[in-house]
Amino acid sequence: MTDLAEKALKEIQLHPEGGVLQSELWKLLEIDSRKCSRVLKGLLDDGKVERIEYRREGQRTYLLKAKRPAVDPALLIAGGELLPASAVKKSAKCLSAPCSSTGCTSSLSRSTKINRNIYHSFFL
Repeated sequence: MTDLAEKALKEIQLHPEGGVLQSELWKLLEIDSRKCSRVLKGLLDDGKVERIEYRREGQRTYLLKAKRPAVDPALLIAGGELLPASAVKKSAKCLSAPCSSTGCTSSLSRSTKINRNIYHSFFL
């Protein structure tokens, strides 16, 4: 990814809820609209952003929103075990112990505690 594409993606990510209009993005990046379109094509092809048609004052533009990247499964591997976050969430032992922002307080195995903490950092 080029520096300009990274800069464009970061600018789009700064507006996670409402997105940013393509007609505003090229001004924020201080480039012309044609170059902005080429940069966005790369981001669209890579699946990093989505583009939604938008009408503003009778003119067509696009609303750009960053897509959330998929969680890397390697982040859920600990001690040679793979414990999906859904299993961590539904574990009876896990649910019986109090949650803590600093980590797992239950008597689960070390790898399960690590996976539970990863789950908490992503989803809670």
